[in-house]
Amino acid sequence: MRVMAQMAMVMNLDKCIGCHTCSVTCKQAWTNRSGVEYVWFNNVETRPGQGYPRTYEDQDRWRGGWELNYRGRLQLKGGGRLRKLFTIFSNPILPALSDYYEPWTYDYENLTTAPAQRHTPVARPKSLITGRDTKIEWSANWDDDLGGAPEFGHRDPLLRKLSEQVRFEFEQTFMFYLPRICEHCLNPSCAASCPSGAIYKRSEDGIVLVDQDRCRGWRMCVSGCPYKKVYFNHRTGKAEKCTFCFPRVEVGLPTVCAETCVGRLRYIGLVLYDADKVLEAAATPEEHGLYEAQREVFLDPADPEVRREAERAGIPWDWVEAADRSPIYALINTYKVALPLHPEYRTMPMVWYIPPLSPVVDIVRDTGHDAEDHGNLFAAIEALRIPVDYLAQLFTAGDPGPVTAILRRLAAMRSYMRDINLGREPQERIAEAVGMSGEQIYDMFRLLALAKYDERYVIPPAHTESAHGLEELATECSLDYEGGPGMTGSGPFGENSGGVSPIAVENFRMLRNRQTSETATSVGGHGRVNLLNWDGKVPDGLFPPEGVNHRPGDAERPR
Repeated sequence: MRVMAQMAMVMNLDKCIGCHTCSVTCKQAWTNRSGVEYVWFNNVETRPGQGYPRTYEDQDRWRGGWELNYRGRLQLKGGGRLRKLFTIFSNPILPALSDYYEPWTYDYENLTTAPAQRHTPVARPKSLITGRDTKIEWSANWDDDLGGAPEFGHRDPLLRKLSEQVRFEFEQTFMFYLPRICEHCLNPSCAASCPSGAIYKRSEDGIVLVDQDRCRGWRMCVSGCPYKKVYFNHRTGKAEKCTFCFPRVEVGLPTVCAETCVGRLRYIGLVLYDADKVLEAAATPEEHGLYEAQREVFLDPADPEVRREAERAGIPWDWVEAADRSPIYALINTYKVALPLHPEYRTMPMVWYIPPLSPVVDIVRDTGHDAEDHGNLFAAIEALRIPVDYLAQLFTAGDPGPVTAILRRLAAMRSYMRDINLGREPQERIAEAVGMSGEQIYDMFRLLALAKYDERYVIPPAHTESAHGLEELATECSLDYEGGPGMTGSGPFGENSGGVSPIAVENFRMLRNRQTSETATSVGGHGRVNLLNWDGKVPDGLFPPEGVNHRPGDAERPR
């Protein structure tokens, strides 16, 4: 047994309302620089739908993740070292910009500066890549609320695996939101695909990061990631990806997407796992067994033997205690209501999902029956095989059994708690029907519905003795340090990014002025600094010049 620690996340899809607040705050915090206008480390997809980038789940086309060779051993689906050597200067398996979408803004200034004329002036869409007029045809959330519509639903790669009858009925009954970030996998195929060894998994907490100094822009990581959550910065020639907000996590704070989530659907915590079992679990011959195989990799932090091995492995005691209080282990292994996204990719993802139950409740309510009665709900779950099959395509490699079991537990929780809330005696037989006790049902309800901030986010801060090493790691992966991405080179408009920290893009003309300017961008004669990606340089005007009085009445004196 080789015990290691991993930061992980669980999202409760029953709570996601598709507001995209997580996407916007992540965008503002991490990808508001030139060269990553099209990049969304966090995005929210409507399912069924094509996803972002388009049809990223079609691995017959994109060749991401792992597969088993004829010997039963893991190999990259996109090919091994020899294939990568032959295609290293021309990687053919890459999404085009049209698959992501060409980012745009609007020429709003034209609305206020256009001369008097017969027709109302318009704010034409302008490409953030070329600066020219563009036609809007696709974006990161283009499927929003339309993914299951007849004119769009057939483009979903998962629906292609289902029959025509299933498609038709499914489109009438089911739609939900799916937030996505990098999975920070236990067996990351992006790291294995990188010829430069620039992508690595931190041994302290399992977060997968990109060493910007070592990255050479081969883009094999983009091809290798089956979730397509590694992006290429066309300004710097470097790969970038979700960092799990490691500067925040190191001081005990949740990720930006979790902190700002309106629905409070994200849970973050530490889990302990046996590193010696990872490859064995990823190489499980039967795809339907991958979900259970990954669950068996996780270790019970309350087990005395696990605690002893964790101490031998150098994991701090407070981290083990945090793993014991973690909502992640409880949701995955104690209550068994969370599932991994596409386990058939064999990357062992560490962002798990609680499948949505609300559409099932809505169907029962539409029939005129009591939507909270456990008998009705159980019958509905068994009858509505179509949405279960689709959820199984997402979370269990097509096996509907675990999905049905989870939906039954969630339905039992609603029925059991309804009696309590109405002042009636709870029925233990409801809990027994799903293999749980009444106390477990209540604890699960409290975690899913009433958990406070420190219960949803159990994140142990980094230790001071490892601060120097973490500081070096932060320097390697920072997005704005001296000489790092966004700080060197020139873009299509000749911008020298190393001069000043760029301001937020407010309109097309401000973007163009910023990118063509050789000095600090000024608005109204005053320099502006975006503190979200401040590079530490002191902007002009922040402090008085030398020899100038600091307080009224003070005599002039040199500084």
